[in-house]
Amino acid sequence: MQLPAIIATYFDADNRHDADAVAACFTDTGVVHDEDADHAGRAAIAAWKRDTTAKYAVRTAPLSIEGSAPHVVAARVSGNFPGSPLVLRFAFTLADDGIGALEITA
Repeated sequence: MQLPAIIATYFDADNRHDADAVAACFTDTGVVHDEDADHAGRAAIAAWKRDTTAKYAVRTAPLSIEGSAPHVVAARVSGNFPGSPLVLRFAFTLADDGIGALEITA
């Protein structure tokens, strides 16, 4: 499976639990929507990633990708949460300089 470079970089940083590298994948005004909350801007995205890593120790394995606006990646997500592992949907909207938006849903 061929992921766009910035999406591959996101999943790599996520699996290394590197919150700053995850945040660096986003534009200055990037937004993550996860667990019914929005996290806007790199500082908020890094804080979100630190919190979710501490809480769940998440690991992701992309399974498939479809579309282009947004790019929708189905990924197996495992960690310290009920029902692990789950397949979640990661909808990435790309901008010229990174990820503009990411929505994570079941």
